[in-house]
Amino acid sequence: MRRAEKSMQPVLNVFNDQVLYLKHNLNARAIASIKGELKTIESDVSRLIKEMNSSIKEANDFIKTIN
Repeated sequence: MRRAEKSMQPVLNVFNDQVLYLKHNLNARAIASIKGELKTIESDVSRLIKEMNSSIKEANDFIKTIN
């Protein structure tokens, strides 16, 4: 049993290293994906702000014509 126990630890160490590698790799991919989404969201928000400012200007111009 002791011999078997001693032979298991090196295998478990390698397995643990591989699990850690996979975790880091998956985290890196997830972060890269989120960064891509962030750029899309920032672009959408910028476009929305421009459209809102344009609408506000049009509304203000209309209100000026009423007065």
